Amino acid sequence: MKKLLFLFLFISISISAQKVDLSYYLPKDVTYNKNIPTPKSVIGHEVGEWHITHDKLVEYMKALAASSNRITIENRGKTFEDRPLLLLTITSPKNHQSLENIRKNHVDATNNSADVSNNKIVVYQGFSIHGNEPSGSNAALAVAYYLAAAEGGEIDDLLENTVILFDPSFNPDGLQRFAYWANTNRSKNINPDPNDREYSEIWPRGRTNHYQFDMNRDWLPVQLPESRARIASFHKWMPNILTDHHEMGSNSSFFFQPGIPSRTNPLTPQMNQDLTKEIATYHAKALDKIGSLYYSEESFDDFYYGKGSTFPDINGSIGILFEQASSRGHAQETSNGILTFPFTIRNQFTAALSTLEAARKMRVKILQYQQDFYKESRSGFSNKAIVFGDEKDAAKSYHLAEVLKRHQVKIHDVKSDFTQNGKTFKKGYSYVVPMNQKNQRLVKAMFDVRKTFKDSLFYDVSAWTFNHSFGVDYAENISLSKAGNEIEDLKMKTGTVSFKSDYGYLMPWNEYYAPKALNAILQKGLRAKVSMKNFNNGGNSYDYGTIFIPVQNQKLNALEMYQFLQKTAEESHVSINGVSTGLNDGIDLGSNNFSSIDKPKVAMLVGDGIAGNDSGEIWHLLDQRFDMALTRLDMSYFSRVDISKYTAIVVPSSYNLGKSAEEKLRTWVQNGGILIGYKNTARWLFSKKFINLEFDKTKIDTIKDISFENRGLKSGAQVIGGAIFEAKTDRSHPINFGYKNDEIALFRNSTIFIKADKKSYNNPIQYTSNPLLSGYISKENAKVIKNTVPFKVQRMGRGRVLVFTDNTNFRAFWYGTNKLLLNAIFFGDKM
Repeated sequence: MKKLLFLFLFISISISAQKVDLSYYLPKDVTYNKNIPTPKSVIGHEVGEWHITHDKLVEYMKALAASSNRITIENRGKTFEDRPLLLLTITSPKNHQSLENIRKNHVDATNNSADVSNNKIVVYQGFSIHGNEPSGSNAALAVAYYLAAAEGGEIDDLLENTVILFDPSFNPDGLQRFAYWANTNRSKNINPDPNDREYSEIWPRGRTNHYQFDMNRDWLPVQLPESRARIASFHKWMPNILTDHHEMGSNSSFFFQPGIPSRTNPLTPQMNQDLTKEIATYHAKALDKIGSLYYSEESFDDFYYGKGSTFPDINGSIGILFEQASSRGHAQETSNGILTFPFTIRNQFTAALSTLEAARKMRVKILQYQQDFYKESRSGFSNKAIVFGDEKDAAKSYHLAEVLKRHQVKIHDVKSDFTQNGKTFKKGYSYVVPMNQKNQRLVKAMFDVRKTFKDSLFYDVSAWTFNHSFGVDYAENISLSKAGNEIEDLKMKTGTVSFKSDYGYLMPWNEYYAPKALNAILQKGLRAKVSMKNFNNGGNSYDYGTIFIPVQNQKLNALEMYQFLQKTAEESHVSINGVSTGLNDGIDLGSNNFSSIDKPKVAMLVGDGIAGNDSGEIWHLLDQRFDMALTRLDMSYFSRVDISKYTAIVVPSSYNLGKSAEEKLRTWVQNGGILIGYKNTARWLFSKKFINLEFDKTKIDTIKDISFENRGLKSGAQVIGGAIFEAKTDRSHPINFGYKNDEIALFRNSTIFIKADKKSYNNPIQYTSNPLLSGYISKENAKVIKNTVPFKVQRMGRGRVLVFTDNTNFRAFWYGTNKLLLNAIFFGDKM
């Protein structure tokens, strides 16, 4: 009977889908302060009538803060599109008068064994980190109104004992993009037909931020401005509960955590999951009351600590994921009837309030759990430390140290240079992290290596080990005597030019930002060459890939060049050495083994059929980090573009570029272009005879003793959701210029296996015979991957075709393999 009533509610609501008023969401039998503005009075429409745009959301939150003594508001920064990153602090007026003392007492309780029974519980409520999962941010309008305007004993008790950190939009840029789409395609007569244009937003869609990043993967790496703002708030307040409101497929219902128990990270305490399950009873009770379907513990997981619902779990907090079936617009036909936008909002609203009810009723228990979490952490203190660094690349090491500092991890300088496990850790290039500190569990999670798992299915990556992703040398269990002073103010190495030369300058290619400097030099119209061999000059040794900038016969005179290079070195944090002679130990500076470098002009294919995340990461890398202009050529007009002026074209993962693109790219490569293809593009390029590859594939044994119910588990176990593998490198090959080690750690989330060439010099990067460094791979895939190659290059006419089996720029924190793409761009014609 309840299901029939539920379907009737769906259908009856859809008849007047946009006629709901605020009372549809709000609890009954509650009075509201008439001096508090309703959403409609500020934004001009009812909640759920239109999709809220971020500017209107900001307008309403500011109006609430101005009218309610329960709310203060702060702007913590801005997105790439200059939208504000707001945070509302909601609590009783009395608490606002001593808010900083409340915060200090709350944080202090994690450092000692004081009585917490009278402390306030802190709840961080965040909405719509995926912009096209908008019911969260739209529900934030009604939730904020309720918290500001509701009257009575229950709300007073809640606000007296709770501090609510209220983040109405985790992803302002994505929310704005999706709201524009949904609103501009809305009809007066709402059409729930899933085939209507309203429910099929255009590439790259509103899920991601400006640079097309899935920000719900950035809580641990903290590479994006939106992430940095919320992580700063998290560590400042150390909330007890953090909620993360999402959406899923339209034919689903409503999910709340716990997720699948076997997919919980082993570093997460069992008590965390027990408390999550107890909180879930409050969600169930609230959703039962309004007749909404829901489920728990059947999907999603708590493994990767870079997600909003899992990151809190390694920080003494409780993360809770909500997933609401999405209307993807204003109303859509589903297997559960017509799903309306207001209905999705009401479920999110209901879960937000049930979370607060659980926090109110379970306050002391949850506070005690957080205190015990850090007490146990202190009991596990070690008098040892870890160290990481790269003796030739200060910037890469700095950026890893920067992540640790953002998570309030204490780091130290190296007291003096030392060698451990055959690696040199150099002062100014390396950092020591003592393990006798509060956040040592988080440090362990960041550098965790795990190769065995209870479950073979993962919602996200199974490995993210930071020393591998940043490509730095690493050692653990070192003596604290190796640590120098604690670093309070972390600063990047200053770039310099050693002296003004009338002959030339040498710039090692090892530093992370060397490509930024080279691009500036070439764009200035200066000539530069790259060394194809090692050599020594003036007592200094130089590796493959060193850049030589001669002084003579340039458009700048000697003084102008020195001044320009000094500015470039400072901006790129690199060291450039003046030289007084071209006579070297090894190849001389006038040798033909110094090869001229062309000024790059880079394009990338984007649009329908192209992987959005991968293309966004490349765009961000070149634009934000290396100040390189990147022309994005959309597939919708690519056939009409003259591409002859581009030196390199990057094609992110794609299954099929089409016949016209094939012909256009073939002619361009034959005329000298450098075509760089990622992942599935490698298969397409092979099928169209751009490059000769030999693929290997996994051989799955006959499937026996698998029930119909579990039939998906066997095939699912063959997915490489994200693991880390070791490859050996030929550092004399231009693709590996700038790397000092003979091994490299590579991220992989594909099952594209390319067999090695019979000629060893055609395998400049090759997986070892036992390559797994961290993460999950099936035994079948483990057999296939060994000794295969993740990179291939081949001549085609006057040009080159280069392919990578996997993304070398994954989620902006794989600093360790970023240079592979830059080498392909600058030196592709030399391969």
